[in-house]
Amino acid sequence: MDCKDFIASQIDAIRTEVGDGTAINALSGGVDSSVVTVLGHRALGDRLRTVFIDNALMREGEPQAVVETFRRLGIPVEVIDARREFLDALKGLADPEEKRHAITKTFYSGVFGQLVKNSTARFLLHGTILTDIEETVAGIKRQHNILAQLGIDPQKAYGYRVLEPLRTLRKDGVREVATALGLPAEVAYRMPFPGPALAARIVGEVTEGKLALVRQATAIVEEELADSGAFQYLAVLLEDRATGIRDNRREFGHIIVVRCIESTDARKAEATQLPWDTLARICRRIVAIKGVNRCLYDLTPKPPATVEYV
Repeated sequence: MDCKDFIASQIDAIRTEVGDGTAINALSGGVDSSVVTVLGHRALGDRLRTVFIDNALMREGEPQAVVETFRRLGIPVEVIDARREFLDALKGLADPEEKRHAITKTFYSGVFGQLVKNSTARFLLHGTILTDIEETVAGIKRQHNILAQLGIDPQKAYGYRVLEPLRTLRKDGVREVATALGLPAEVAYRMPFPGPALAARIVGEVTEGKLALVRQATAIVEEELADSGAFQYLAVLLEDRATGIRDNRREFGHIIVVRCIESTDARKAEATQLPWDTLARICRRIVAIKGVNRCLYDLTPKPPATVEYV
């Protein structure tokens, strides 16, 4: 792929589609949405409104970090506080597909749909990539950003058209384009993070308490494995609990799974052979989190497992 030709063609396509109108896009900070944001900004300038939806499911300090990164790139980002809406939508849901559907519905027909209605934007720029489409169409798992491929007409359902500049690329291709666009390495090679965010790393119902636990565990794993060179690493909170001992008293505590994988495009993956000392240190830090008394390391390749748990 010639990245310069791809960038030029997508900028032209966005300009042609939007015409004299305006567009809106939601930035998560991941490489896919970041590339779409820069492409849209170069195509439309201030006729693109970029928002960051704070859905209560992000990592510690993530909204502020994303806004600051793009401020340095000269692209303004507006933070929308939608924490209550997403937590209410997820209340009582344990099934993975029901959770993903609730997040999709809350985003598109709720929070984001209202933003579009209150603006003049009639186009949504979206960071859908080829792997998202393939996994959804194959029934492996529904990706949060898939609409037309599931028979949903966003024009009829939500009142806007969706433009997907990256729909022919896989993750490695998107990273090449990010580099060609001049995005900093921390964005271009940012570790993949799921659209449903930490909701994809909680097995069972999502609650504020569980989010706090997996957020702490995530911070530990990302700090400890930052220099591992692995494709992706994460922490997952299981629905099961286990008996443990804390302060000489019996504790029925939570279980955290650590996952670290090697891959190029997330279609196939193998578990990283981490040093025992590293695993032991991560375990000690995670079981020091109040309420957590077990830490496991996942050795399962993809397939049969997926990268995420939900």
